[in-house]
Amino acid sequence: MSDAILEVRHLSKAFGNNTVLRDIDFTVRPGDVTSIIGASGSGKSTLLRCINLLETPTGGEILFHGKNVTGKGVNASGYRAKVGMVFQSFNLFNNMTVLENCVIGQVKVLKKDKETARKNALKYLDRVGMTPYINARPRQISGGQKQRVAIARALAMEPEVLLFDEPTSALDPEMVGEVLDVMQSLASDGMTMLVVTHEMAFARDVSNHVVFMSEGVICEEGDPGQVFSNPVQQRTKEFLARFAKG
Repeated sequence: MSDAILEVRHLSKAFGNNTVLRDIDFTVRPGDVTSIIGASGSGKSTLLRCINLLETPTGGEILFHGKNVTGKGVNASGYRAKVGMVFQSFNLFNNMTVLENCVIGQVKVLKKDKETARKNALKYLDRVGMTPYINARPRQISGGQKQRVAIARALAMEPEVLLFDEPTSALDPEMVGEVLDVMQSLASDGMTMLVVTHEMAFARDVSNHVVFMSEGVICEEGDPGQVFSNPVQQRTKEFLARFAKG
């Protein structure tokens, strides 16, 4: 479809004899919030890493505005500036301040001058409520605050799509809410997001598309209301029943 930002087509990924992803197909359009759910080990994070070109797919295509980005000659860092990623473990530079963490990518990859990059970084740090901490280093702030800085850093690159790889799973329970609030706010503003998550309430209430993965394949996908209230596949029913009890 011509209006798609990302199209994943027949994607597969194997590590040696272990096939982790099989024939994955889905489309991301502007403003979509797609949640990818499933048990640990179902291939969700590997899929996100393939989309961000941190892993090389074994087969299939990833189309960004209709152009295959898995072929040779693709500028991976330029593509990643457009398809940003927020990691489970934050991946901040520990030897830099919060502000410096949000400036460096803009200068190195987008070739912005430092003052322009600084103003832009401050705008997004304010957006995630981290302005008071711009001179702190990562070791001086909480996990929830680190993740909010990581989101600001990704936003400062002004990407078209943001990928989130289990952004709350490394956080203490009381810090999960502050990160989900930021993500919900971004979704309300129309940010296109692809989120691997165990937060079922977020997947159900904030997403407009849910993909349920099991054993390396997409088992079921669709509107959150349909997937959560009336799943078709038995594996989906069993997975969601575990969360309903929790």
